[in-house]
Amino acid sequence: MNANNITTYKPAAETIKQAILQGQYEAAKGVNRIQLAVYFAIGKYISLNTRKGKWGTSALESISQILRKELPGLRGFSATNMKNMRTFYEAWIILNPNSSATADELQQIDTVEISNSSAMTDELDSKESAVDINDFQRTHIDIYTAIQIPEIKNFPIDDFFRVPFTHHLMIIEREKTLEGRYYYIHRTAEENLQKRTLEKLIKEDAYGHRDAMPSNFSQNIPDATLARKAVMMFKDSYLLDFINVEQIGEREAIDVDEREVEQQIVQNVKQFIMTFGRDFTFVGNQYHLEIYGVEHFPDLLFFNRELNALVVVELKTGEFKTSYLGQLMGYLSILEAKVKKPHENPPIGIVLCKEANREYVEFVIRDYAKPMGVATYRTTTDMPEELRNTMPDIEELKKLL
Repeated sequence: MNANNITTYKPAAETIKQAILQGQYEAAKGVNRIQLAVYFAIGKYISLNTRKGKWGTSALESISQILRKELPGLRGFSATNMKNMRTFYEAWIILNPNSSATADELQQIDTVEISNSSAMTDELDSKESAVDINDFQRTHIDIYTAIQIPEIKNFPIDDFFRVPFTHHLMIIEREKTLEGRYYYIHRTAEENLQKRTLEKLIKEDAYGHRDAMPSNFSQNIPDATLARKAVMMFKDSYLLDFINVEQIGEREAIDVDEREVEQQIVQNVKQFIMTFGRDFTFVGNQYHLEIYGVEHFPDLLFFNRELNALVVVELKTGEFKTSYLGQLMGYLSILEAKVKKPHENPPIGIVLCKEANREYVEFVIRDYAKPMGVATYRTTTDMPEELRNTMPDIEELKKLL
């Protein structure tokens, strides 16, 4: 290593070393937050000194070599990874209260601000500046003891610090929108995603398809083109405005069971198909399935020409339950064994219920081995009264047609 570079970048390496040592002590307690705070601070330090031309192009490589010499066995502080720290800081510069992007919207927080100092005896060339090590030591401790997360709208505070640094880098690199990054941070923290799973979610554009029906199509339909078609075929919510439970009887809407909703769908199956999607053919309701003497009667059975597959729909008037997926698995197994034609693709199952927690559905459905999805539906009764009053009466509309 060039002797001049040792002299030039020794103070910077010492500054980063002190941050590493303090971070290692704190991180030994098992707090991911501390590691991210250290990387954020070092990233900021590097950004301030490289983006404005204060350091030469060999700075990070020189600093990395000094660190490896002084801290044998040190990992994660190659020149490349220090650039990653800079990327991490610059991607989340909104956490820096001194950033112009946050001046109007963030509360002030105590974070490290690396300042130039003339106290250092070693002079750097015109493109580099000296840094007061003691000043850095004082300020970087504040990160661990007094850091406060600014109030940013929708910012996933708790999730952010539960996501490992390598996962953060992947999210930053592959998702450019702020809301998209929030989405993947939340998914990673909530589901404890491995890197490979996170990579798959981003590749499949889970954020962009969040309005599509939560399903496991991509993992259970081997043909990628067919899987994409299935994902695009179904929505996560349907307005079945031809169903009005008030007309069924005097009971409360909550007491109406699946069979009554099913009957209204059957009576208006053309409208249902127009709402549900294209290329559907109605096969039947309460379709009789039997295997080993055990009978089953799935609510609705369709065939979709585009997917070349049977589609079984199970209706539920309440909130989604995981037991519905097990029931659907049984139907799909019997359909594949007893009903599916040799030239057809494996059947697809849909749970159509009144309420469902999307993230929960996506979490539990991924472990099922048959292609299934969960959608919700609303009826006329679910619509606000003022909106319902603007809709034409179905019978009057039929007369006009």
